[in-house]
Amino acid sequence: MKNLPFSESCEQNKNPILAILSEAFADKKNVLEIGSGTGQHAIYFGQMLPHLTWQTSDLAENHDTIRAWLETSKLSNVLPPLLIDANNPDWHLPNNPDAIFSANAVHIMGWPEVENLFTGIGRNLKPGGLLCLYGPFNYGGKYTSMSNAQFDEMLKTYDPKSGIRDFEAMDKLANLQGLKLVQDFAMPANNRTLIWKKT
Repeated sequence: MKNLPFSESCEQNKNPILAILSEAFADKKNVLEIGSGTGQHAIYFGQMLPHLTWQTSDLAENHDTIRAWLETSKLSNVLPPLLIDANNPDWHLPNNPDAIFSANAVHIMGWPEVENLFTGIGRNLKPGGLLCLYGPFNYGGKYTSMSNAQFDEMLKTYDPKSGIRDFEAMDKLANLQGLKLVQDFAMPANNRTLIWKKT
């Protein structure tokens, strides 16, 4: 894996997330990862959860990095990236997944892109399928830690449209797409894992 782009946060959070996914996705077959980034999560979860077919996706500029990680891993159950751009509200998948996973993505988008993302999730996720989001979230309009408040300030310095999202606003978007919250896990470093089920 030398000389490949590397995300330290992926390395730090992969085991806590795996503990959740190994149970939540135990009976799932096809997972779409939205915002695969470097591809590290895809490789690790694909290796540790071999019963899953793991479909990577991201913006076009990240595809070469994801492919490089895939070529190094030689995993047959992790697929080359699809283009999913949350600026497009009408994104479609060639195959509908029974689970969707995304980590640390919604806080680096503008709110219209988050809305588009959920519209696409509602359209493409199979009935009974799960949506699993990992990252920092606010509750009742308040930060859950000082470090999250500082992180949010940093995000807005780079892009005023980005920022830590309110759980309640996210849950409302999910409900509009027929998704009901089934689990909310506290995670290390003041993060959460939220899981919704499509009814």
